[in-house]
Amino acid sequence: MTDQPTLYAAFAAKTHSALQALEADGVLPEGINFANVTLEPPRDPSHGDLATNAAMVLAKQAKTNPRALAEQIAAKLEADPQINSAEIAGPGFINLRLDPAAWLAELAAIAAKADAYGRSDMGTGTTVNVEYVSANPTGPMHMGHCRGAVVGDALASLLEFAGHSVVREYYINDAGGQVDVLARSAHLRYREALGEDIGAIPEGLYPGDYLKPLGAALAKEHGDAYAGADESEWLALFREQSVDAMMELIKADLAVLGIHHDVFASEAQLHREGKPDAAEAWLREHDLVYDGVLEAPKGKAPPEDWEPVELPLFRSTKFGDDQDRPIKKSSGSWTYFGADLAYHMQKAQTADAMINIWGADHAGTVKRIKAAVAALGEGQGKPTPFDVKLVQMVQLLRGGEPVKMSKRSGTFVTLADVAGEVGKDVVRFTMLTRKPEAQMEFDFAKVVEASKDNPVFYVQYAHARIRSTLRKAAEAGLAPSGENLAQLGDEELALIRFAAQFPREIEAAAKAREPHRIAFYLYDLASELHTFWNLGNDSPQKRFILEQDAGLTGARLFLADAIGQVIRNGLGVLGVEAVESM
Repeated sequence: MTDQPTLYAAFAAKTHSALQALEADGVLPEGINFANVTLEPPRDPSHGDLATNAAMVLAKQAKTNPRALAEQIAAKLEADPQINSAEIAGPGFINLRLDPAAWLAELAAIAAKADAYGRSDMGTGTTVNVEYVSANPTGPMHMGHCRGAVVGDALASLLEFAGHSVVREYYINDAGGQVDVLARSAHLRYREALGEDIGAIPEGLYPGDYLKPLGAALAKEHGDAYAGADESEWLALFREQSVDAMMELIKADLAVLGIHHDVFASEAQLHREGKPDAAEAWLREHDLVYDGVLEAPKGKAPPEDWEPVELPLFRSTKFGDDQDRPIKKSSGSWTYFGADLAYHMQKAQTADAMINIWGADHAGTVKRIKAAVAALGEGQGKPTPFDVKLVQMVQLLRGGEPVKMSKRSGTFVTLADVAGEVGKDVVRFTMLTRKPEAQMEFDFAKVVEASKDNPVFYVQYAHARIRSTLRKAAEAGLAPSGENLAQLGDEELALIRFAAQFPREIEAAAKAREPHRIAFYLYDLASELHTFWNLGNDSPQKRFILEQDAGLTGARLFLADAIGQVIRNGLGVLGVEAVESM
């Protein structure tokens, strides 16, 4: 790996130096803020290689006309030997055309950095807690959990690639009524394993066959000791052992997708350790919880049995919520929000930033939990940036028709079944081909289709094409070489320009917390590669391998190898393997 800055970083530094020079000359006022100055590809490639908005965003501070300021910035930039021209466009944008040698140097940098190309130190020194999946521990993972699992895992990898320390966390909801239902369902299967005819599964219990092995394991361990016992004798024990068994099942299902968490935080453990009580005491001490009466339900007459009850209320309206929220029920037990508040307080003690990946059905909870985290940060004097990403459900189709439920699960299609049919990489990449807040269809027929319309295939095929070309070249005694890169023409330079955007795409995606941007970028890069490749179909001189011209062939193979490296790096961030052949 080399410490050489990537092209965009290098020219951003050159732009900054030009602005500092103008500041020293008195053209720009001393101490002027350069924070909003950007350097990026122009929307229309014909306008140049890079564009900066420097004159547009600094003119007001400099008390001058943007175009007049642009002329002085352009003059400074044109003095750089790597910049062939700095042209002023529109109200004051500056379009830069670089010497081809700058792009060829970036191509060499891709080869030199290899697996590290695109890595950033942007997040150095920052620990981010990413909580994702956190499904109720009542059965195997189903496709309703899949999209959030992939988005969360890809986001964690993206943040690591951008330099952050990342903690991947799973919050086990093992303190609610659903785990009592699980324990009762397991007890039924336990009796079945002992030879009892249990008949049809009663309404309200989990019907899936996945509980049969658990029932058999319980029967083997406990014999018939709890077969006819009162529920009070076995409920707590069966609850604990059933949750443990389900978590092992869930971990195995997630492993099928290459997903592994660093921390599994238990809600039940949170309660056992008195964390909610400690949170309430801390909040009262900081006047963030008070005893008050909730307003009657709005918009309609309150139910006949409704009566005002004094409850401990969190001052969430102070932080943008539409009403204060109870942290306890009238029975004295904790509300979900009260427990969540304590849980986020626990996470905030070890993280500089927190991100939760939730299903879209949790949208109503976002405002209040953000208010809670804001309150914690204010009270502790250490604001913890907190973001919630909502993920829409996925509709499963087969040839356009809805997919039937799994017999094994009883009520849903399992993640393991889907990954087993189409493969981990297809599932992962497909889940990132749309923004998470957008609806998604997963059609078994389309996700394995060999066409440009299938992003998974299109990107994988680009990498496989490159690897196939390199193998074919090696058989002919030809190899990538950086010695004759100056022979590369405009079409090759256009491909390098697109590949060189990868580091800035990584940083932009990490800042926005949007890993799907990398999938979008890889599809576009694959399209550029396929377009260049197809030039050789019409013009043999455009092919990668020209046995009569070893110098140009070596340069084009060097280019192909670098594009393959960028694709591998991007797919690696998404947790997808770059295939060698198809």
